[in-house]
Amino acid sequence: MTTSRISGFYNLNLDERRKKIAESSSLLDLSTLDSALTTGLSLETALHMVENVIGLYALPLGIGLNFQINGRDVLVPMVIEEPSVVAGASFMAKLARAKGGFIAESTEPLMIGQLQVLEVDNLYEAKQKILDNKQELIEYINTFPSSIKKRGGGIRDIEVRVFDDLIIRGFLVVHLIYDVRDAMGANAINTACEQLSPKIEALTGGKVHLKILSNLSDRRIVKSKCVIPVKELAFDSFSGEEVRDGIIAAYAFAAVDPYRATTHNKGVMNGVDAVVIATGNDWRAIEAGAHAYAARSGKYTSLSTWSKDNEGNLVGELEMPMAVGIVGGATKVHPAAQMAIQLMDVKSANELAEIIVSVGLAQNMAALRALATEGIQRGHMSLHARQIAISAGASGDLIEKVASQMVLEKNIRSERAEEILKNLESGK
Repeated sequence: MTTSRISGFYNLNLDERRKKIAESSSLLDLSTLDSALTTGLSLETALHMVENVIGLYALPLGIGLNFQINGRDVLVPMVIEEPSVVAGASFMAKLARAKGGFIAESTEPLMIGQLQVLEVDNLYEAKQKILDNKQELIEYINTFPSSIKKRGGGIRDIEVRVFDDLIIRGFLVVHLIYDVRDAMGANAINTACEQLSPKIEALTGGKVHLKILSNLSDRRIVKSKCVIPVKELAFDSFSGEEVRDGIIAAYAFAAVDPYRATTHNKGVMNGVDAVVIATGNDWRAIEAGAHAYAARSGKYTSLSTWSKDNEGNLVGELEMPMAVGIVGGATKVHPAAQMAIQLMDVKSANELAEIIVSVGLAQNMAALRALATEGIQRGHMSLHARQIAISAGASGDLIEKVASQMVLEKNIRSERAEEILKNLESGK
């Protein structure tokens, strides 16, 4: 049985951390973990993944700790270069455990394929013809062999939209509502759009132009919620009530102002993208869908909401589209992505999506807590100082010495790092 509560993990060295993760997971042995993280993606495999390959590019892979999601402990792989994200999300997950962790739910994995139909003489008459023949069109698409159909997925509905007040001649947009099961679904949907095109042209007398999925997967929604007892929020000189009210006030800012909402949602995506990348999923599609969903009312706003309940507890909720898969694509090709799926013991794309959105909510809370209390820089300072020390040429024990001195002085600059390093190396 997996446990995500690992005391003192930060203080362990690299080998000890890997051993501890293997011990804490009943699903992954140390040799599998070491192989995925040290060997990783081979250059030979990379040559077949994208064009013009000349090498590999590595990013840090950390583990989000303390996560309890729908009553289950989860060790969460997170790939990100930004300091404080893994630590912040892990700490917020620890606070959330007091009230059962994160409760998440998801809709059916429905995605949308779009066909743009041009050169139609009567848009509304053509729309009705498509709708009158909808069942026949659905049955036609389902005659084609598909791995997703074998898993119980397939086309579920067809919708038609009319756009007639445009800078060009009006056109139809046909939506294929497609259940993609445990896939992200892009390939299956694009193929279905291609297959349906001749039928749509025959019915409408028009010409099908674009045939492609939409990354606004607003039929594939995930929600996560956490409740934090107010006493758990207190730290240093800040009372729990101060922290709670500060977080709610910070959320209120993001709810009404798109300039703040953009940065607020970036904090959400710090957590979301880190898990999406670790599992080999398409983080650009997730980003595009998330920000479009945040603007669905016509005004860009916060993806999350924060409030207090009748007992005074802090309540956080996050709702967003989440089109991820656990079959196909890089998820099945990249060894570290395979390891990530195995470590989390996810059995469906929906379960993975629920973990991802819960991590996004945790990271959003971490950023709001920092902003509302000690300021965002304090959390970043230590790791940022180490990065500056390394860029200045420090290595080994000198990295920590240079970084510590800069943090003490609150002067984290490349020039100061070089001065401190020079003094340390000369024995001054």
